[in-house]
Amino acid sequence: MHPEIIEQAGYTSVHVDDTLARELFPGIRLRTLWQHPDGATAHVLEMDPGTSWPRRDVHEPGDEEVFVLDGVFHDGAREYPAGTFLHAPAGSWHIPASGPGCRLFVFYPTG
Repeated sequence: MHPEIIEQAGYTSVHVDDTLARELFPGIRLRTLWQHPDGATAHVLEMDPGTSWPRRDVHEPGDEEVFVLDGVFHDGAREYPAGTFLHAPAGSWHIPASGPGCRLFVFYPTG
């Protein structure tokens, strides 16, 4: 078992397995790793094989940064394998999907 959340000397650490998985849509779960009072957040998004967002994912009010941890992420136009970094500016949109399933690290620098 991993420690839940540790905050020490300005550092925060949490193991992804110790976070609650909140189902956003069937087969798509969000695990919040960190939240800052200014609205910045860090998450792991899990998409089961064959899942997709039911509508456009619009990046508001700020940017979205994604790192594909494993699997293959599809943004509605292209596929991105594990190891890919994506930066989506505020106001842009995509329709997240995954054929084989994937896990993403998602960071929102502003709330």
